[in-house]
Amino acid sequence: MTQTPSSTALDQLDDAALAGHLHEATKRITTELRKVIVGQDDVVEQALIALYAGGNCLLVGVPGLAKTLLIHSLARALDLRFSRIQFTPDLMPSDVTGTDMITDDPETGRRKLAFLPGPIFANVVLADEINRTPPKTQAALLEAMQERRVTVQGKTYPLEPPFFVFATQNPIELEGTYPLPEAQLDRFMFEVLLDYLPEEEEVAVVQATTTVPPEAINPVVSRDEILAFQRLVRRVPVADAVVRHAVKLVRMTRPVDGAPDFVRQWLAYGASVRAAQALVLGGKARALVQGRAHVSFEDIHALARPVFRHRLLRNFQAQSERITTDQVVSRLLEIAPIPRSGL
Repeated sequence: MTQTPSSTALDQLDDAALAGHLHEATKRITTELRKVIVGQDDVVEQALIALYAGGNCLLVGVPGLAKTLLIHSLARALDLRFSRIQFTPDLMPSDVTGTDMITDDPETGRRKLAFLPGPIFANVVLADEINRTPPKTQAALLEAMQERRVTVQGKTYPLEPPFFVFATQNPIELEGTYPLPEAQLDRFMFEVLLDYLPEEEEVAVVQATTTVPPEAINPVVSRDEILAFQRLVRRVPVADAVVRHAVKLVRMTRPVDGAPDFVRQWLAYGASVRAAQALVLGGKARALVQGRAHVSFEDIHALARPVFRHRLLRNFQAQSERITTDQVVSRLLEIAPIPRSGL
């Protein structure tokens, strides 16, 4: 097991040293994940970027693409408390947040109400098949995702940092599902798509999973390190031109007068300011992951699809023509290319 520095030692590092430590920690985490995950490099990178930026992720993919295994392995490599919630039609909000229970007080011998925490009280929460539960239960996650706290019977309970929600959805089974409302979708920093692996990588998966069990995932990064990395991400400098470019992309998605023709043709609603925040904050984390100390225009463009794909609401024409949000984003990046004087 890798020796991890104490919180005091981390506080004594300057930003340059801490950035180098983050870069090396990312390599160690990736090495551990490679024990059980084959391929999916972009998915792993986006999950780590969201983690360093303190955001939540929505993972979308057909069954069998290791969504659950990825998140469980990531929590293990980070030595964080992991909780998995299987969302079903009969799941109640109290099954997620917890509830007050009548218990016996051993000191007085009387009964009293005591709060029994639910599975949301973890560091990494996997909301499996989140669209299979009714909106009332889905809403139980809203406060936790945005405010990092839950309220039960009028009393508020803080969630221990770091706190991440990784939710999964199956895109091919829509019967008996409840689409997530736009307000909740907007609270996910990224929507990450998992696709089928190339043939050689799929062969490697079959060979690896039909022989001896894989090596155990070892914790290589501590909770204190994750919190230090999150604070560092906030301090990464961003040029004004890069921020303005991110905001420009977001504003172009809104089907109002002056918007590109294809936006007004295909979109009913565009992205909110949270999209610009996610682009810039994600760009900071991506720069550190790749060993850079500043955010480039390339960082913004690289994260445009996971940031936008769940925030753009297509209209009937786009749906009838089978236009995807990724296609809309591709057109946006074509008409708003990276400036030649980019960083």
